[in-house]
Amino acid sequence: MSDQPLTGEQKERLDSDFAILLGYQQRWVQDTSPVKVIEKSRRIGLSYSEAADDVLYAASSAGANVYYISYNKEMTSGFIQDCAGWAKAFQAAAGQIEESVIEQDDKQILTYTIKFDSGNVIQAFTSNPRNLRSKGRPGERLVIDEAAFVDDIAELLKAAMAMTIWGGQIRIISTHNGEDNPFNTLINDIRAGRYDFSLHRVTLDDALEDGFYRRICAVTGREWTADGEKHWRQQLINRYKPNEDEELFCVPALGGGSYLTRAQIEACMYQAPVLRFNGSREFNQMPLPMRTSIMEDWIRDEVRPLLDKLDPERRHALGMDFARSGDMSDIVPMEIGLDLRRRVPFIVELHNVPFKQQEQVLFAVGDGLPRRCGVAIDSRGNGSSIGEAAWDYWGSQVERVMPTESWYREQMPRYKARFEDRTILIPKHDDVLEDHRAFKLVRGVARLPEGKTDGKGERHGDSAMGCVLAHAASEQEIVEMEFQSTGRRTSMSDDHYNRGAVVTDTGFGTVGGGNDFGGF
Repeated sequence: MSDQPLTGEQKERLDSDFAILLGYQQRWVQDTSPVKVIEKSRRIGLSYSEAADDVLYAASSAGANVYYISYNKEMTSGFIQDCAGWAKAFQAAAGQIEESVIEQDDKQILTYTIKFDSGNVIQAFTSNPRNLRSKGRPGERLVIDEAAFVDDIAELLKAAMAMTIWGGQIRIISTHNGEDNPFNTLINDIRAGRYDFSLHRVTLDDALEDGFYRRICAVTGREWTADGEKHWRQQLINRYKPNEDEELFCVPALGGGSYLTRAQIEACMYQAPVLRFNGSREFNQMPLPMRTSIMEDWIRDEVRPLLDKLDPERRHALGMDFARSGDMSDIVPMEIGLDLRRRVPFIVELHNVPFKQQEQVLFAVGDGLPRRCGVAIDSRGNGSSIGEAAWDYWGSQVERVMPTESWYREQMPRYKARFEDRTILIPKHDDVLEDHRAFKLVRGVARLPEGKTDGKGERHGDSAMGCVLAHAASEQEIVEMEFQSTGRRTSMSDDHYNRGAVVTDTGFGTVGGGNDFGGF
């Protein structure tokens, strides 16, 4: 579909004919973004749905020319035949397929063309023509199919982007062809926020969920059953082994090694403190009031001086990677600069510290952050307790994160981009460095592997995960609110864990002359 409004007749055809497309195909053609990209499983009919969209576009007087590029003759021929079939289905006035050859640098490029009565054409090339740079009249569309396999895809993409200057459109479709391929780089750059392109992702399982195998059964005359679909899926996976992850599940091959290099990390480090509190056996066996008092002294002596140094004009976010005893709990504040760079002013690390005292430190750090704009806490397992406590304390400003593969897939490219662009600063400390080096590519997604990540068997990438969570919190869209107090407020005393809330007449936001509404 184009960005131009459809005629009534086109809308009727769109509703009726596109209804035969599966959900993921419909979502693709309904996306009218200037540049859209899809990473996909093999043979799920994306090019077929693109052909339908392109015929409607070229056949409309409000549309424009469509140029299609693939890496071999069979794909190009198949696409143009699909276009011809859709033109017939849409009853679009079009001529026969014309075949011609372009001579270019002692190379022959086969082209197929369909001309429409609208004056527009669909022209399909078997490889990258150099004269692409001459394309780009208002509204013209470029489709790059199996982009990861096209010759010199980096140069092609560079030339293609010029088409958007005059309102052109670009559609990039491909399965993966290795981790280092420019197509995969483009995907990661989109996820990192470097480009505002629309990104789609359809794995084999996504397609099956939208009825892919049911459609195969309908076309081939088989009876659909759940067991039959499960068996068919496994057979397909077996056929593609050992490349099934890349071919069917959108995971680029050759993944492995550290996600962030030592050079990238060290270039973004600076002198900043890492505070540590170790919960000794003696400390942990103390009564709660005594532990609370000792921890308050430590917070007053070690943490508050650092909080007092923070710039009151800057927004601050907070992340926490929780652990009770086996690993470290890392509380990581993050400053957002006027230029949107991120800086971690310090890290608080707790080892073997009871839940209540971890809450005590977390709340002290969070309350001390100027213009706090977001909090993200790893709430898996035991972390759910402190995540819930933080939610009760700060409300909807808190995101209780359950890191899944999709969460890592969205967050890690954005975090890595900070190091690549040098728009983040983290404390210069060997443990922080090694924690960041612990991120590995697992099925093409950067995450912390199972088990300990340090030689001493004490860490699991804890400070790095705290930084990732703080970064995620710094990108939350939370609106700051100004308010005036009624004159009284509810505050928490040092031993509030035992005695509860205390109503006071002073405090942050208090103004004179307010009405008394019971502290609210």
